[in-house]
Amino acid sequence: MATPTQPTPAQLFERYLQRQAGAHAAGLAVLPDTAGEVVPYEAGPVQPVDARLAWEEAVAVAPLLNAGANVKAWQAPPHWANLVAVHEPETALAFAFGNFPQLVRSLHLLLQKADLQALRPEASQAAGVPALTEWAEQVLAKKQFPQGLLAAGALRLARQFDLAGKLLALPEKSVPAEWRAAWANEQAALAWHRGRHAEARALWQKLPDSLPVLFNRGMAALFGGDTAEARTALGQAVAQLPEASAWYHLGRLYGTLAGEP
Repeated sequence: MATPTQPTPAQLFERYLQRQAGAHAAGLAVLPDTAGEVVPYEAGPVQPVDARLAWEEAVAVAPLLNAGANVKAWQAPPHWANLVAVHEPETALAFAFGNFPQLVRSLHLLLQKADLQALRPEASQAAGVPALTEWAEQVLAKKQFPQGLLAAGALRLARQFDLAGKLLALPEKSVPAEWRAAWANEQAALAWHRGRHAEARALWQKLPDSLPVLFNRGMAALFGGDTAEARTALGQAVAQLPEASAWYHLGRLYGTLAGEP
């Protein structure tokens, strides 16, 4: 039985999903003449995600790793709304550029799967986003920041792992000091989402403690079968997140799955 002080996983899930429930037209509209440039992952209907809200959550990691990041001035990459609209549901989601908690919308998978390790991400079909890849290649040529991190996150979301890897393969000394923490977190997130789970966990363990890193350590531990580590790291991360953040509610959901009282 649920108590007033401990919402059920379904209630936690519903809370952050409610943040995407506004009319799709009120956010960033999907461009009808470019919808064909993205290959849908699933044919069944899903609850539409507000692309503007998704973008806000997709860059929420930036000021947590670089206090000077002015995310309100940033523009979404080309055809962001299309990528958001067709992306398949996720389960084990890293707190990183391009990711947004509304991707975790198949609650039954999390609640019914006895072995959460089977839900870890694996390399899969890439989405066709020519305008995005063209823009990313221009960013790569110019070695711009934070554009390079934005592009890497969007490409990772589109499963364009190789090009995302090129953007993150710069020598550390060429990365501005204020962006190195975010750059290192992106390297680990790329490894995680392309199926290199042990590599990703090792990278996150080496990084200094920060809210996103703690979240990612906990998430990776949960889906790696280490619930004790997951409870500790996720608890530390969630305690620092505002309740208005969808990342807060996703962290609470993961914590509940880890057996958090």
